[in-house]
Amino acid sequence: MTPRLLLLLPTTTYRATAFVEAARQLGVELTVASERPSTMQATNPAGLVTLDFREPSRAAETVREFAKQNPITGVVGVDDDTAIVAAAIAERLHLKGNPIHAADAARDKHRQRELLAGSGVPVPHFELHMVAEDPERVARAVRYPCVLKPLRLSASRGVIRADNAKGFVAAHARLKAIVGEPDAGYLVEEFIPGYEVALEGLVVNRRLHVLAIFDKPDPLDGPFFEETIYVTPSMVPAALQKSIVECTERAVRALGITEGPIHAELRYNERGPWLIELAARPIGGRCSAVLRFGDTGISLEEIILRNALGMPIPSLEREPGAAGVMMIPIPGAGRLREVRGVAEAKAMPLVEDVQITAHPGEQLVPFPEGSRYPGFIFARGAQPGVVEAALRQAHARLQFVLDPV
Repeated sequence: MTPRLLLLLPTTTYRATAFVEAARQLGVELTVASERPSTMQATNPAGLVTLDFREPSRAAETVREFAKQNPITGVVGVDDDTAIVAAAIAERLHLKGNPIHAADAARDKHRQRELLAGSGVPVPHFELHMVAEDPERVARAVRYPCVLKPLRLSASRGVIRADNAKGFVAAHARLKAIVGEPDAGYLVEEFIPGYEVALEGLVVNRRLHVLAIFDKPDPLDGPFFEETIYVTPSMVPAALQKSIVECTERAVRALGITEGPIHAELRYNERGPWLIELAARPIGGRCSAVLRFGDTGISLEEIILRNALGMPIPSLEREPGAAGVMMIPIPGAGRLREVRGVAEAKAMPLVEDVQITAHPGEQLVPFPEGSRYPGFIFARGAQPGVVEAALRQAHARLQFVLDPV
């Protein structure tokens, strides 16, 4: 019997094409679940289903009924919210997956901080506050510099550094407008100086397998934290890389993650590595295209699907050489008219592709209010340094023409 995969794909995700292609490569039956009904659902009831991603328990019950006619072998969520839904479904159908409490802890920044700190994982000092609290009173008690952070937003949206009380009050006003809920909570964290890396991993039966460590060559010191370049392999010394991996392993155990992809953000300085964020999902956006594994160059998505379905994984070794991706910085606020220089950027040596994901007429919103990058640049080469240079040279060829809103 051909295995059936349930793939949880929000309608706003960048990830649909890569995961659907991976399922096609594996030759499995595919059911795609989204939060909005598809016009094709009536003609393909086994292939499309609508779930309420805001209610994991209800979604799991819907899938349990669906599976009576269409047995499901594995379930995969592609982002922070659907990771929780996938955990609920896996628990209800007795499939491979994380416990619900682990997926939820990875999603909620305060709960994550509590569990990590309680297990001795190095994390910034943190305090939970409510948006409705008087920001001037909170600002007087804070140690600076600090970082204000919403509990459940992703892609650095709403994350703002403050260096003094005046800056705190201004940051709070922006965060309050972004969150839009007066009874919501937010974190106030110690700002950790240092160099930042990202670790991409796969947890198989509670064991973390490191797939890649990415250097982030651009400093992320604030006031906002828009990411740009990821390059692998990391140039961090081997002993420090070992410490970074050990710190991530401790975090995985502390949160109770037992199965599936993880994406961790860490900083290191003279005091060693610090766990900044850990998500029970793969790397976001289209960045996964930078990773290929084994002799045949299989994708990260295929590895994730194989793991969820209990299929053999040919290799977890990344291909030789260096690779990198640039999340193209948001050029400013305005409505996109056109992007010039794409052909010139693609023609740069070592550049593999330039993907503009923003469409003409789309409104671009800079960080911290925004979170969607206008595109991605990919490059490969012999060494990380030349890959980084190629990404920067390609980006320099691009010109975003905006109309004011």
